[in-house]
Amino acid sequence: MKLAVAALLAGSAAAFAPSTLGGRSATQLDAHQLSITNMKLAVAALLAGSAAAFAPSTLGGRSATQLDARKPFITGNWKLNPQTRDEAVQLAADIAASITDASPDADVALFVPYVFLEAAMGAAGDKLMVGAEGVCPEINGAFTGAVSTSMLDSVGVKWALAGHSERRVIFGETDEYINGQCKKLIDQGMAVILCIGESEAEYEQNLAGAVCAVQLKKGLAGIAKEDLDKVVIAYEPVWAIGTGKVATPETAQSVHATCRSIVAEIYDQEAADGMRILYGGSVTPESVDELMAQADIDGCLVGGASLDSTKFGRIINFQA
Repeated sequence: MKLAVAALLAGSAAAFAPSTLGGRSATQLDAHQLSITNMKLAVAALLAGSAAAFAPSTLGGRSATQLDARKPFITGNWKLNPQTRDEAVQLAADIAASITDASPDADVALFVPYVFLEAAMGAAGDKLMVGAEGVCPEINGAFTGAVSTSMLDSVGVKWALAGHSERRVIFGETDEYINGQCKKLIDQGMAVILCIGESEAEYEQNLAGAVCAVQLKKGLAGIAKEDLDKVVIAYEPVWAIGTGKVATPETAQSVHATCRSIVAEIYDQEAADGMRILYGGSVTPESVDELMAQADIDGCLVGGASLDSTKFGRIINFQA
């Protein structure tokens, strides 16, 4: 393009060079002016093409600027597994070994039972992060069985889950309790994955967007925009967790886009564009690539497959 512009500019210079003719007719002058006009239009078109060449490219529905802004995040939730410390150490080590120089440039984290936190951290080394599956929104006091943010922070834990559907349904954790967890983690300088999602009945009634809106607005209440770098959202359709059912990539993308629009409504578009939104719900090696190719899916929160180092290794090494 530079050579083409140079040639055109050279043509321009030649056009303005003194004529060897003793004089020019009106027809010659008109032709000369038309030549200059055409040349200017050609230069403008080339420059416009140059600008277009630097516009954000689109890859799999996601622009290059979006890819740069939202680093993929692959996470595993072990739940009430495994049953021994030795199994936890082996599993964490095997998963860490699946992360190589050829792996995608993504953050990876494991959320493990409290008793395995330090052992898993030691086994994983610096290959991935290890977080807690939950936390109490209180710092101290008469809360038997609870674990505080300061306790987690003291052993090097920097992430925790909040709002997982199993905690909501089985343990009765409310939106207000979950919001307290989020705020306490942020106050401690830690980060949180806020889980949201609808039940099968709500999904069948086309209420996914409404349910996610309520859970997001209540979960993020009182959290300032400047603290959103410590928040990740995980959309988990409850009907897909542990059932083997997976929302189609198109369905998941649609809900993720809705969640992003809700974040924009609560804060602004800049906050929405920067928010990482993960998909959780029976993610497998077979489904991960198509899910990760969607524009608004920035990662996965994986349950059962994270207990198999081969399967989870393939998910970590997604191809989108």
